[in-house]
Formats: sequence, structure tokens, C-alpha cells
Amino acid sequence: MKMITPFLIKAAVPSPVRKAPPELTGKVDTVLGIAAWAGTAAGVAGVLITGAMMAISLKRGESSEHMGRLGMVLGGCVLVATAGPLVGFVFN
Repeated sequence: MKMITPFLIKAAVPSPVRKAPPELTGKVDTVLGIAAWAGTAAGVAGVLITGAMMAISLKRGESSEHMGRLGMVLGGCVLVATAGPLVGFVFN
């Protein structure tokens, strides 16, 4: 073990730069903006559909587990809404 230690101490640790190429930043921002918009639209549609299903089930007198489905939809909405700030916090 004593023979390996001097080599490990003298080894340089690489520090890569996290800079995107300028040609791609606009395109990546466009794709991420579209994905964020689609995620938000899917969340709103999910809440509306779940609410309609709850109303129909209530009128029919059926008991169902729509609250669990609503919880999953709202959890997805929170995840979509916090994705950008969360990644920015973790990697900055």
C-alpha cells in the first residue's frame, strides 16, 4: 500500500468545463421550452380529466380511488414546475 500512495497524491484531478457550444444553446433552450410547455399542458389536462371522472363517478354513485389518481397528477405537476430550479440548484 505504501508504494501506491505517492502516485495517487501526485495525480491531477481533471476539472471539465460545463460550457455548452454556442450553436446549440438556442436550440436546446427551444426544445426545453417546448417540453416544459407540454408538461404543463399535460398536467392541466390531467387535473381536468380526473375532476371530470370524479364528478361522473359521484353522480353514478360509484366509489373509486380518484383521489389517488389526483395525487399522482398533482405530484407530476409539482415535478414539472420544479424541474428547472431543482436542477439549477443541484448543479450550481
